[in-house]
Amino acid sequence: MKAVILLSGGLDSSTILYKAQADGCECHAISFDYQQRHRQELKSALAVAQKAAIAKHQVVNFDLRQWGGSALTDDTIDLPQSRSLDEMSQNIPVTYVPARNTIFLSFALGYAEAIAAERVYIGVNALDYSGYPDCRPDYIEAMQEVFRLGTKQGREGQPIKIVAPLINLKKTEIIQLGNQLGVPWELTWSCYAAGDVACGVCDSCRLRLAAFAELGLIDPLTYAS
Repeated sequence: MKAVILLSGGLDSSTILYKAQADGCECHAISFDYQQRHRQELKSALAVAQKAAIAKHQVVNFDLRQWGGSALTDDTIDLPQSRSLDEMSQNIPVTYVPARNTIFLSFALGYAEAIAAERVYIGVNALDYSGYPDCRPDYIEAMQEVFRLGTKQGREGQPIKIVAPLINLKKTEIIQLGNQLGVPWELTWSCYAAGDVACGVCDSCRLRLAAFAELGLIDPLTYAS
């Protein structure tokens, strides 16, 4: 079975890559250089893909800085720092990139149909405190219908399936799954800040660190704070 994997190099996407392999898929990973602030994640995506020895990994390049609208694509917008988990759950944060997963899934769909893949794996998670609108079950259900209606494969009765195995898991459960699958956490990258060392204070770092701590595990990444 052939599958396209959306691989950012983060904790979640690395877990779904290894999950797809465990599901018996021939994995074709796709990453995106959209001139994001945290472009360090692309190095992690490459490292994880090489470690997993997948069939193919490629990077798609485009520039979302010209639109802005997010702290991840506009350096004039400050990243939230040192927020509690309760604070993170209040509102959709400024780290939300407008329509990002719709853009990503559109590329993945085109790639999947071109290589006759049966599945697209995406590491969205609805239980993260960030609450991004394009990481929720109703969004994935709607995009599945787009996959069916917008492709030759779908119209001919063989729609490409979106697989989102982490969507209803807690971050601790994702780490436990990744441990079972042998995900190399030391190669992954979650930090939103630019730099060679994870900041330790952005929302993504704090979520990750809290989950490892709750499990009584040590995160192998080095943190600046």
